[in-house]
Amino acid sequence: MKRSLSAAVLALAARGLMVRLLRAKLNRDVDALNRGDYGPVLANFAPDAVLHFNEGDHRWAGEHRGKGEIERFLRNFVAAGLRGQINELAVAGPPWRMTLVARFDDHAHDPSGREIYRNRTALVARTRWGRIVEQEDFYADTARIGELEASLRERGVAPA
Repeated sequence: MKRSLSAAVLALAARGLMVRLLRAKLNRDVDALNRGDYGPVLANFAPDAVLHFNEGDHRWAGEHRGKGEIERFLRNFVAAGLRGQINELAVAGPPWRMTLVARFDDHAHDPSGREIYRNRTALVARTRWGRIVEQEDFYADTARIGELEASLRERGVAPA
């Protein structure tokens, strides 16, 4: 009994450490994204990954299949001047089939510094051995994305 209790405590401690390390890595990746470097975020995706994004009339809408399309999605994110942060992270499942759920809040400012966009997102990522194979992004207010799109087009920021 004592041995199984020790094993359970050790397993919980290892899981907690893994979640803390994962959160630290994701925060570093988002910091790089906020500086305009989407490479670390893109590296998290499997070559055949699929990114699903809210439907709508904007450059990010729809299904993005494969790293090439996901890279275009991220280039548009950076070109729009979007910045974000992970505010919450939940992790479930073993490393070979893990699910991550993150609350990701993002915002953008125009060249004068005026805020033109702010939104809250839920990201649900399914992974296989540390690589995202499928991600779904759910925005709290999809109308805001359309307003951002209009503002970007008005300023001549074309989609990638």
